[in-house]
This record gives sequence, structure tokens and C-alpha cells, in this order.
Amino acid sequence: MASSPLGDDVFEQLRKPLDPKVIEEREKVVNERVHAAYEKAEARQHELISLNSTAPVTISSIRVLHANHTRHGFLERIFNPILSHNRQNQQYCTLREALTEISGAVDKLNRLDIFAQPISTYIDRPEPTDPSTTPTDHAVFISAKERSRYTIKTGTEAGSAEGSAYVNAVLRNLFGGAERLSANASLGTRTRSAYSATFDTPILSNPDLRLEIGGLKSSTLKPWASHEEVLTGGQARFLWQTGANSRHDIAYNGFWRQVTGLAEKASPTVRADAGDSFKSSISHTWTHDSRDIPMLPSRGYLLKTVSEIAGVGPLKGDVAFGKFEAESQAAVPIPISGIKGDNGVSFTAGLRGGILAPLPLGGQDSPAPSRINDRFQLGGPTDVRGFRISGLGPRDGQDAAGGDVYAAGGASLLFPFPRLGKDTPLRFQAFINGGRLLPLRDTRSGEAKDRPQSLNDVTNGLSRTVNDLTGSLPSAAAGFGVVYAHPAARVEVNFSLPLVIRKGEEGRKGLSFGVGLNFL
Repeated sequence: MASSPLGDDVFEQLRKPLDPKVIEEREKVVNERVHAAYEKAEARQHELISLNSTAPVTISSIRVLHANHTRHGFLERIFNPILSHNRQNQQYCTLREALTEISGAVDKLNRLDIFAQPISTYIDRPEPTDPSTTPTDHAVFISAKERSRYTIKTGTEAGSAEGSAYVNAVLRNLFGGAERLSANASLGTRTRSAYSATFDTPILSNPDLRLEIGGLKSSTLKPWASHEEVLTGGQARFLWQTGANSRHDIAYNGFWRQVTGLAEKASPTVRADAGDSFKSSISHTWTHDSRDIPMLPSRGYLLKTVSEIAGVGPLKGDVAFGKFEAESQAAVPIPISGIKGDNGVSFTAGLRGGILAPLPLGGQDSPAPSRINDRFQLGGPTDVRGFRISGLGPRDGQDAAGGDVYAAGGASLLFPFPRLGKDTPLRFQAFINGGRLLPLRDTRSGEAKDRPQSLNDVTNGLSRTVNDLTGSLPSAAAGFGVVYAHPAARVEVNFSLPLVIRKGEEGRKGLSFGVGLNFL
């Protein structure tokens, strides 16, 4: 065999595989060069935009690519106001202004939840040889790949004294206008069954303005009150957003409720409310949330109010009341000497309260007492830790009867685990919380107790009940535990020690496990 013209030694050297360290070093050099070239190109692009930011431009056309199932008219409402020939006051705008308007329109596409991330935007000038264009004309191309039109999920969940299995199906962009149909079915140990379907759609192509219509059928065991509650009905909701952090929600609710499946030892209070009732109500929810991570906030605050009125005027139904709840939470980072920047240590404090006022039903003169379906319940691993579910407030024998006025508050100090650091969703917490739940006081005395309560009696009773909240120490507990903020829910495992317990209330010393979206 003839020898290689390169020489046998050189030929053998070429046949040997390269050392992995050499390959790694070469890849590192290549990546560094590519990254440097990318940064240089990006800097050049920013420089060109900066130099030409005040140059007059006209947006002659906008094309949304890959949006095959989205209606043309639906997209026109979003992008037509940007086109220069549709401007009422001026034909020209600066490049900076044009980019800002395009960015705002693309942000709307993102919030419609029908396009995959990221959505890319390109701006180009038309061909100079085209006689129909001007030197200031620019064409905009938006690459928006649509998400899958359906999603099906199955799984299991474990929560506060409950386990469940579920299946959820979502159909997106049904009619080409970002409509969505969601259906959910679940079976569990406490919520025996729940079936729901919801259809929602943006109004006038605006993701901040939505209409939602849904139906629900569920059966839930409530062992703390010796009964099962069956709900059948639906609601229509109108939602809109004001600003980046503020949302409003007005809803009509119509639900047929059944208090059934009474336990053998059910109390007279529960038995008195057994049977059917129909709630027809209008509610309004306002939420302002500036927290950085709602599941595990380190800064920002939450303000929320829920108002509901039922059975008044044309609402009909066979229960009538006014209900108001308010919630707040604030979180602040805690600086530690010697550590610069965010160290992951934070302090959160929250406060909740609510009032339920019975109202006259239909043409009646006197309000009927509130029902167990509508009264507040307090206590458990997601609100006042250290107490059993519905362990605070009025009781009738072994049953939690619920209350008409409540207040609860809590504070937590959260620390990152030493070796895991602040970037993980895992925290160690120390907390203290407490609250009170009271029934509506009856201000009638003597022979007046034989007559039905008037609206004036209810008003006086509410005033005195609210005063009673601050008349003595709240039921309270303290403890420590571990918090994990999963994107879908917050999970807590805590050791709690009740500090103040009233007669009849049910505290819980030791470990407790809670899963939920909102914690005190």
C-alpha cells in the first residue's frame, strides 16, 4: 500500500478523535463569537432606531402571518387604528410613535391567549420602484403562530382534607374571534362531583373586555355542618380591566341549592335550613393586585372587594340579603446587613372581613334570617391556620353554624432555604394569624322578641356585632412550616399551635396541609 502524501504520522493523527476538552473549547469560542455578533447587530439596530426615532413615517400596510383560523375582521379592529390613512388628525407619525403603537397592538394579541409565544414583528420599506408608495411608507409584518385549538388535561389534586381527579378540555378560537369554551369534570372525596362549562369571548377584539357565560352542577359534602350541598345553575359575567393591575367583574348568578344528605346527628340549625332554595343575585368584584408573584409575593399589595345583593326587586328568588367582603395583603422585602440586593427574605401581612345583612324578600316587610348556605365560615389551613375547617365561630352541637360578620388577619415571615437560594419557589415561613366569626346580634328585648325583625333591627344588630369584633382578643394561632409556590396553586405544610380558643371552637395543634390560591 502506498504511503499517504501527508506522511503516516500526520495521517494517523487526523484519524484520531478530537479530545472532548478541545471540542468544548472550540464550541465555546464559536458561541462567544456568535453571541458577540448578535449583540453587535442588536446594538446597531437600536442605534438606527435611535437615530431615526424622530423621522416621519407612514404605516402603509400591516400583515399578520400564520393566523389561518382568525377572522380578518377581528384582526382589523386591532390594527386598523395604526394605519396612517385611518388617522383622523395626522397622517404622519415618528418611528418611535409607530413602534409604540405596534407594540401595544401586539401585546393585545398576546393577551388573547390564542397565539404561541413569542410573536415576532418586522418593519420593512416597500420597493422603491413601486409608484404607489412614498419615501416615508413602511410595511409591518407580524408573525403570530396560532396555538393548538384544543387542550385536554387530566390529573389528580390533593387539598385541605380533600382529594380529587379531574378532566379539563379547552377549545380555543372557535369562531375565529378568540372565543373559548372550557369544560371541566371532577370527582373527589369532599366535592363528590362537579361539572361545569364556560364560554367566553372578547368584546370588540379587546382582551380587556370580555363576556362569559357558564353553567355548573356540583355535589359537595360539608361534614363540619353534617350535610351535603347540591348546586345547579349558571352565571353570566362581564369583565373589564382598568390599567395594568385593576380588574372589575359584574355577574348575574342563578343557582338552585339543596341542603340534603343530613347526618343522623345533624343539629336543629342545619335541619331548619334543609331542603331547596333559589338564589338570584348580582355581584361585583374589584381587584387591584400589584404583587410581583401572587402565589409567593415579596413586594406589592392586593386590594379586593366583593359585593353581592340577592332577592331584591326583579331578582326574585327565595333568599334576600346584601353581602360585602374586603381583602387586603401587602408584602415587603426585608434587607439583611451585609447582603446586597434581593435576598429572598420577605414579610407579608393580610386582613379580611365580611358582613351579611338579611333583607326583606319580595313584598315582605321583615327580613328573614340568613341561611347556612350564605353565611360565612372561618378556619382552616388556607385562612386561619391552627384551626379545623370551619372551626371558628358559632356552633350548634357538633355543627359549624356559620356567622354573619367576620374579621381575620395574619402575618408571615418567609425565608429561602440556605442551599437552594431565593430563585426557587420554596420558602420556610413563620406565621401568626387569628380571627373572629359572629352571628348577627338580636337587639330586640322583652316583648319585642315575639315580633319579626325589622330592617332597623338588622341595622342596629349589625352595628353592635361589628363592635363586638374588637371587644376581646381574636381566636389566634402561631406556627411555622414550608411553602411551595407551584404555578397552579400554593402548597403549605405547617406545624401550628393555637394560642387563643373560645368555648366550642375547634383548634388543631400539629401538622396541617393546605392547597389553594389565596392564603391569609
